[in-house]
Order: sequence, then C-alpha cells, then structure tokens
Amino acid sequence: MIELKHVTKRYGAKCAVDDISFTINKGEVLGFLGRNGAGKSTTMNMITGYISASEGQITLDGMDVLEQPREVKRRIGYLPEQPPLYMDMTVEEYLKFVCDIKEVRKKSQKAHLDDLYNLVKITDVRHRLIKNLSKGYKQRVGLAQALVGNPDVVIMDEPTVGLDPEERIHFRTLFSRAGQERLVLLSTHIIEDVQSVCDQLVVLAGGQIRFAGEPAALLRAAQETCGELEGARDRAMDRQAALQV
Repeated sequence: MIELKHVTKRYGAKCAVDDISFTINKGEVLGFLGRNGAGKSTTMNMITGYISASEGQITLDGMDVLEQPREVKRRIGYLPEQPPLYMDMTVEEYLKFVCDIKEVRKKSQKAHLDDLYNLVKITDVRHRLIKNLSKGYKQRVGLAQALVGNPDVVIMDEPTVGLDPEERIHFRTLFSRAGQERLVLLSTHIIEDVQSVCDQLVVLAGGQIRFAGEPAALLRAAQETCGELEGARDRAMDRQAALQV
C-alpha cells in the first residue's frame, strides 16, 4: 500500500502540489488524471523518492520514502514519459544492465528476462539496437525495464502517448495484467485508458485533488454537470426569447 498524507511541494513561491492525501492498495490500478502542470509528475517523482516533499509524508507499506529510500526504491518500477533508454545498446544488453542495477541475481537473469520478453512481446527485437525500434517498441522496452525485479509497485507517466490505437490496446492489456499482482499508478489524459483499466481515479487541478473515487462516479458527476449546464443554457435561451417577444 502507498499512502500520501498531507503532501505539499513548493518551488520557491510556487506551490506545485498542495496538501494532497490518498491511498493506493495492492491489486489496484489507480488512474492519475490532470492537465499539464496539474502536479501529476511532481507527485509521482515524490512517490519514487526522486524529489522530496516540502511537507507531509509518503509511505510504502509503512516505510517512509525519504527515511528508507533504498528499501522503497527496490520495490518500485518506474516508467517516465520519456523512457530511460540507452539507444546504442541492444534490447537484451540494456535489460541485462537494468538487472545488474536492480541487483537481480545473475543465475536468475536469463529466465527472468525471457518472461519479460514474452510478457511485453519484444522477443523478436531482443537483439536489435534500441535506436532502430519504433516508438511503440521503445515503450515496450521501457515497460520491461520498469518490471525488472518484479517490483510490488509500478508507476507509469503517460505511457500510451503517441502510440497508435493497436499499441494502446496492447498496453492496456499489460496494465490490467500488471495490476492483478501489484499496485499500479497510471498517469494519463487518455480517457479510454481510464475506462479500460483503472479501478480508482485521482484527478488533480492546480496541485489539488478535485476528485477521488471510482471511474463510474466521475462519469456520473460529469453527466450530471453537463445536464445542469444544458438546463441552464435552455432556461437562458427561453428568457432571451421571452424578452424579444
């Protein structure tokens, strides 16, 4: 379980994240929504321990992200919006390098990587240079590196941006499968991703939480808001027509 308690992040006078609290449980895929600048990436970077919070606390299964960084980071896989790939390596060389960084035992690496190749469907490109791969395959390699070591938590920042429809469908299947065994935090602005794979949603705007709950509840709220707006518009048009008469 990841828990954020009254987390705030300031950069000088600017407040990027403003007193947010929420919980993600194992076996859940949580969708993290918001426009650019809403505070999503800042929050994910704080969860991974890449940057520190100005106030509040973030814990993973009771371990403080800042007080026990090594133990926490062992249990997190992270796919940023721009995958951290080494373009002059082959897929296999790169993922072996990631295995070494994450301290996967040498005798276990081959079997572990074979499982990842099959999971994200990159077996056929394992010996190719990463720079020669399509964007979709590069994203698959990026996801594979996030899954190296079988982390308990996987955090992904806009993983389907720029992919064609077929690739997005493939990635949604992977997200669902990953969420069955671990905790997944998925930042996206693509509504199809949310509807297909997310169990819970957190919507940020201006660094604050505007909604937290199930996707269906957000959809109902949006429909009710649209209905209220349409009703107000119709009443205004009726009043305008009456004035003209």
